Amino acid sequence: MSEPVPVAVPRKGRPLEAVLERIAAVGPDDRLDGLADRVSNTLRYEKAVTKGRVDAEDGPYERLIEYSDPDNPRQPEFTLLRDDRDGKPRRIVFDAATVDLGEVTLKLVGREEPFRALRTHEFAVGFDSADLVLEEVVGIRPGGLGQIADINERIDPVDTDVRVVNGLGDTVYHTLMGRPEGIEPGTDFDRDFVAKYEGSLCISPRYERLVTAVLGTDALEGVEFVYPNANEEEEAAIARTGLGVYLTVTGSTAREHGLDVGEHLFPSETVLMRNAAEHDPAVGRALDAIAVEKSSSEIRV
Repeated sequence: MSEPVPVAVPRKGRPLEAVLERIAAVGPDDRLDGLADRVSNTLRYEKAVTKGRVDAEDGPYERLIEYSDPDNPRQPEFTLLRDDRDGKPRRIVFDAATVDLGEVTLKLVGREEPFRALRTHEFAVGFDSADLVLEEVVGIRPGGLGQIADINERIDPVDTDVRVVNGLGDTVYHTLMGRPEGIEPGTDFDRDFVAKYEGSLCISPRYERLVTAVLGTDALEGVEFVYPNANEEEEAAIARTGLGVYLTVTGSTAREHGLDVGEHLFPSETVLMRNAAEHDPAVGRALDAIAVEKSSSEIRV
């Protein structure tokens, strides 16, 4: 039997759940559904413990032993990391799992930054947030970027060998929103509005490069990025500023701040990636097995 193909995956959160759902969807039987449920339920519980919403009876090491089954390599493995919150609490996160997809076996390996692990050729295949690709390697151009399918055309091949294969559909959008006071009735908060706008645009500091890539430098002429104050909710800061970009699910809290929800600018989606410089046939079989569902449009790799 050939060695499993290593695949870098996130250690926790929505992106990991999206990966496990994809793996379960392409698996030959329902055992992978059980794996996905077990990992997701364990990590949701651990997140609640870390955030103080649940009091665990046992300590993290005891829980780690409870979750582990060293005699069964097909069961998921977990590990402890220091969380970045006050006090640096220990948090249990996903470490690894071996999954048999019939034509190929995968070794899912948890990484804090899967995209960067592909960039350094530690892995040939992996999953990570499309946001990180935009933040690190997508070129800044006069025109904006609107969909996952356009990412590869913006990657300089000299900069990295990593390419996006497709998205997993776990879409949350970077959305334009604004306060309607003083704006002509019927005006839409969209890319055209930004292109004519001069003034402050409130964003999270970490998304400055992403928002620049998504909107394009032409649209941002005359626009100044501003940021929320310490401990200020982002939607409250956008309401104070008048216009901003926020990663939103429903927009309901935006409306509570008196904001109109405008255009969905770019999908914050988990993406399947490959390092195009790696040509192992097993990698090709792995991609054939897991790249069965497409995002909103076809991607040129």
